[in-house]
Amino acid sequence: MDFTEHKYRQLLKLLLSKKYNFQTFDEFLRIPNKKSIILRHDVDLRPENSLTFAKLQNELGVKGVYYFRAVPESWDEQIIRQIAELGHEIGYHYECLTTCKGNLAMAIQDFEKNLTELRRLAPVATICMHGSPLSKYDSKDLWKTHSYRDFGIIGEPYFDIDFNKVAYLTDTGRRWDGEKVSVRDKVSTTFTHSFKTTDDIITAAKQPGFPNQIMFTFHPQRWNDNPYFWTQELVTQNVKNIIKRYFFVRD
Repeated sequence: MDFTEHKYRQLLKLLLSKKYNFQTFDEFLRIPNKKSIILRHDVDLRPENSLTFAKLQNELGVKGVYYFRAVPESWDEQIIRQIAELGHEIGYHYECLTTCKGNLAMAIQDFEKNLTELRRLAPVATICMHGSPLSKYDSKDLWKTHSYRDFGIIGEPYFDIDFNKVAYLTDTGRRWDGEKVSVRDKVSTTFTHSFKTTDDIITAAKQPGFPNQIMFTFHPQRWNDNPYFWTQELVTQNVKNIIKRYFFVRD
């Protein structure tokens, strides 16, 4: 069964067996390894699931980056500290133009305030936009008039990775081929794939030609061993996919 903690562990073990180096995004930006995996986690909901992922990674001796939203359903200070203490990178999952309804002046103030609060809990060197698919505002537009480097931020995945060199695999839409149901979690790349399930990725990773540098994006709330939460996430995400595909996605 896909999108379970068991399947996630299986994927990591396979990548480890293929001698990939697991780097945080911060580390990758500073000194990228030629055979590297970046495990990015967007903590949109259920931060306890992200803590489970962080502990699992720690058991396997790998690390990733966890991006937290400044909303109650994501921002759990105890969990943020615990994940940081396990050796993972903490980042800010900003959505300021959405929460500030497009007001640029308010949005940059909100960004600075939330970043400062997050840095009370852990070092923060990178940020990542939260897509807010039902909003008409794209928070990446904040950087058309401001620079995140002025805030001591060294990178944002959508601006600071060449996705023609680094393959991008995301579980957006609770599937690995969710481009048609994604509003903003998209990148420009020459890398194409036909992965739908995690097993498809595992099978491909065993073959020659699998990319040497990859950013995986996970939404840990989608990965559950508990049958109730697993089914709830499946049904909810399928409904969201239909809404996004027909009302928000532009081909």
